[in-house]
Amino acid sequence: MTKAKPSRLGRGLSALIPETDTSTAELVKDGHLSDLEVALIRPNPYQPRMEFDPESLEELKKSISEKGVIQPITVRKADKGYELVAGERRLRAVVELDLPRIPAYIIKVDTKEEMMELAIIENVQREKLNPIEQAKAYQRLIDECKLTQDDVARKIGKERSTITNIIRLLKLPEKIQDSVQKEMITMGHARALLGVEDRQIQLDLWNKAIRNGLSVRKVEQLVQEAQIAPKNTPKKASKRSVFLQKAEDELREIFGTKVNIRPKKEGGAIEIEYYSPEDLNRLLELFEEVSKVS
Repeated sequence: MTKAKPSRLGRGLSALIPETDTSTAELVKDGHLSDLEVALIRPNPYQPRMEFDPESLEELKKSISEKGVIQPITVRKADKGYELVAGERRLRAVVELDLPRIPAYIIKVDTKEEMMELAIIENVQREKLNPIEQAKAYQRLIDECKLTQDDVARKIGKERSTITNIIRLLKLPEKIQDSVQKEMITMGHARALLGVEDRQIQLDLWNKAIRNGLSVRKVEQLVQEAQIAPKNTPKKASKRSVFLQKAEDELREIFGTKVNIRPKKEGGAIEIEYYSPEDLNRLLELFEEVSKVS
């Protein structure tokens, strides 16, 4: 019986490009490595990087001017030329230096999904993407490549909880996301701000953090204070809020997601958040396990 050909999705460029001591001449002969005309290479439509540091690009240009392109870019064949898979910074540097040719690995990529997955995974693994770029890249893998968070975690080589926490950054207002990309605040600050539901309070705390140069710990403290009770709340109500906060923290630990307890005059409601269909399925499976125990 003939075995089915394994999918290359998620294996990264290392599965497609030889890592042996094969000489350049042999690679060229086999069609893996070539010297391409820059004019024939189109940009990568799935490029996850949104910010290119000008200073870093200048340093790369100087290095290429002195030593050439040491690490080839990666492309796939396309109509009337080639399409970039990975190596946009190197390609940009070569274009700005007005060099006519660039060394490139030519790999076979058949589908849009495979192209996107390779492009995103290689950029995450090889380039220093900021947290928002990572979050948007992971979300694209889920939405457009039909992957689960577990799939993304396995392919990227991270814990699923890490993927979930990074994707959650996309729930923040655009202003806050933009400040993370520009390194005005850290991912730690951004994650702390997710602890507040009210967008205006989020923006107020964000402004205060930037204006006063607050530490992550201080922002976490301000977020906790904002959750407990507004000013002029009676002391008895504040104590009750502290109890609810502790209960929420315990439930968040159990469910691995944000939980809100909303008390009413009699009784109340517990809200459990999820951030994708996969996350909802994870919670449903957890509830099923709990029901079996009970």
